[in-house]
Amino acid sequence: MSKQEDQIYYGGQAVMEGILMRGTKAYAMAVRRPNGEIAMIEKPISTITQRYPFLKWPLIRGVVALCSSMALGFSALSQSADIAMEDETPPTSSFEKFLADKLGDKVNDILKIFAMIIAVVIAIGLFMLLPAFLGSLLPIHAAWTGIIEGLIRITIFVSYIFIVSRSKDIQRVFQYHGAEHKAINCHEANLSLTAENVASCNRLHKRCGTSFMLVVMVVTMLLFMIIQVDGIWLRFASRILLLPVIAGISYEVSVKWAGRHDNFFVNIITAPGMLMQRLTTGEPDEGQIEIAITALNKCLEQENPIKLPEVEFEAVGNLKVEGKKE
Repeated sequence: MSKQEDQIYYGGQAVMEGILMRGTKAYAMAVRRPNGEIAMIEKPISTITQRYPFLKWPLIRGVVALCSSMALGFSALSQSADIAMEDETPPTSSFEKFLADKLGDKVNDILKIFAMIIAVVIAIGLFMLLPAFLGSLLPIHAAWTGIIEGLIRITIFVSYIFIVSRSKDIQRVFQYHGAEHKAINCHEANLSLTAENVASCNRLHKRCGTSFMLVVMVVTMLLFMIIQVDGIWLRFASRILLLPVIAGISYEVSVKWAGRHDNFFVNIITAPGMLMQRLTTGEPDEGQIEIAITALNKCLEQENPIKLPEVEFEAVGNLKVEGKKE
């Protein structure tokens, strides 16, 4: 989420006790270990668009980017959970022992894929099919169906975010989310990535996934005001089959346009998403800011392999940064 002279945009994601930062060539994830040390994971990015340039075309690139981000996000969450809870006793249920005996080292990968599929199915059911079903129960004219369904979808989304934000564990993730935004906003403002500078920056950002989700819902509402079908099963099918179209349009609006411009009209379009981010981000503490700076610095090193200045932090424990050395 960062615009530089060379037009490189950096993105990020909060994970369990850490932050992932992503550039065009590689990503870097910093996670706080239970003993206070910082574990680093750095990997190059190899996307399918490098082999098939047509996937970079408008609308298509949004679907590719969304699928890629989801896959990387699930993997990062799993890896960060392993690091953040590495000192805890691993579960030893009979089912897990059975899977380990039968599948060996592949069991974790299979469980990750299974969890990802379940999460996607639940998301589609909760945010696409349930609003369509509830909208079909109301005695309204077909022309109003898209609007009513969209309002139901937004209500479910806002309620869901509000409910999960009450959890202390989720609140910590939201604090890391705020730290991620602060670090990227600091970098975009061409300020040195010091703890003081990052702490002073805004915790909201236009290219945040929260804003993207709201754009998705608005685009869905407008699209299904135009495309009207009879019958609940045809309605369900249209909501699923048109998901790639919705994702492609939303990506162009939220990321490629609104996220890279700053004017009065863009500010109006992004205002609801920025408001929602007050729920999905929190003010980070000193240690979380340190994680954000560490991850972003490592990501910047991958994009521009030059020696970056060391950043000093006030004492937050016996900390040790692991990763590549110059």
